Amino acid sequence: MAFLVTFHWGWLLGAALIGLGMGWISVVQRGGLSTVAFRRSLAVILALVVLSLTHLLPGRFGYGLDLGLVMFGAYLIGCVVGAWLRHLVVSRPGAAN
Repeated sequence: MAFLVTFHWGWLLGAALIGLGMGWISVVQRGGLSTVAFRRSLAVILALVVLSLTHLLPGRFGYGLDLGLVMFGAYLIGCVVGAWLRHLVVSRPGAAN
């Protein structure tokens, strides 16, 4: 993991900044994914994480999977931070959320 962060910090920073921007400009709506779609998405992500942790994909494919998962995590963290900052800056003090 330290290898990925050391050599790909620029890409990780870019993913986090894109996530920050997307979290800032996106409007949070109620609903989102259906329960079935959410569970399937979560199952796919968990399967990819398990695949990465067990090192079943050797070589370039495993390296690409690890890097993709780390970049996806950086993007999601950026999205959460961007949405949180937007909430702090844009929300009105007396408005019901």
